[in-house]
Amino acid sequence: MRIERIELRTIRMDLVHRFETSFGAESTRHAVIVRVDAGGLTGYGECVAGLGPWYSYETVGTSLHVLREYLAPRLIGQDVDSPEQVGDRFAPIRGHPMAKAALEFAVWDLLARAAGTPLARFLGGERDRVDSGVSIGIQPSLDALLERIDGFLGQGYRRVKLKIKPGWDVRVVAAVRERFPDVPLMVDANSAYRLDDLDVFRQLDDFDLLMIEQPLGHDDIYEHSKLQARLRTRLCLDESIHTAADARFALEIGSCGVINIKPGRVGGLVEARAIHDVCRARGIPVWCGGMLETGIGRAHNVALASLPNFRLPGDLSASDRYYARDVIDPPFALNPDGTLSVPSGPGIGVSVDEELLDRLTLSHETIPPPRAP
Repeated sequence: MRIERIELRTIRMDLVHRFETSFGAESTRHAVIVRVDAGGLTGYGECVAGLGPWYSYETVGTSLHVLREYLAPRLIGQDVDSPEQVGDRFAPIRGHPMAKAALEFAVWDLLARAAGTPLARFLGGERDRVDSGVSIGIQPSLDALLERIDGFLGQGYRRVKLKIKPGWDVRVVAAVRERFPDVPLMVDANSAYRLDDLDVFRQLDDFDLLMIEQPLGHDDIYEHSKLQARLRTRLCLDESIHTAADARFALEIGSCGVINIKPGRVGGLVEARAIHDVCRARGIPVWCGGMLETGIGRAHNVALASLPNFRLPGDLSASDRYYARDVIDPPFALNPDGTLSVPSGPGIGVSVDEELLDRLTLSHETIPPPRAP
């Protein structure tokens, strides 16, 4: 298909609840939404970069710059018959996986629609439902946290993830485990600790956790292997896994027992599937993380999580977990069994509410730009 038009749109959405991690707190979500048109069809993607360089060096601003100046020009007017060709065209541009992923997502959606196939099946997915977990940010008090957990469990979520940081860790997890002794529970440190904090992790080892996610440096693989060797609880790597090669290295040296695959972090669904395949070959389970995506990004994540080695509940919560009104129709809803249904329509399988997008838009541009009258 020949790519005829690319649209870059920055939107702002209010979160239902303030979301705090070791990086800081967010009450709004700014996102770059990418639209690609070809052959009378449209594909949508979403860039997961945040406003500031906290989780990643990429930001909304840098992503827009790279998309506009370097990535979109390599696709516009070109024939693209497979998602892999997108990565080939972007190969000369180093880094910026979140920006690259946004365009690649849109092409996946476009090509799946052209084939009349749900994106999940186009990827090789096998499930029609995926297990859903909930990620809970740092709360103003322990009582508030326990109340939030109780509410989410009442909705049917299958797994709880707690954000932790120094000073909000062992005491908090102990209280949660005492109140909810049988709930599948994990913690996510977002790189807030060092290897010298071994005593904290040894105490966390006593709480029957599913995993401890990214406790050490955001770019570290080696020191995680040292920590994993001293713990019973599986470590999960997130920020430090960018490629299938990173995953192979981490598993080879014993840095983790689980990997969180965020397709926006690793440059798109092609690389995400490759990481899935590496882990599957070694018997290591994976799960799909979230980045406060709108329904557009969530649809891509849900499709990915339908692959067979996604054996643990992901951060794939219902739309109303984050937004009072999502930009897709229908929004994602939690099933009574704690799962999300994988859309069965062509492409991402949901419709984008373009009128709502217009109301949420902060900036908008098209490539090529409209001709003057």
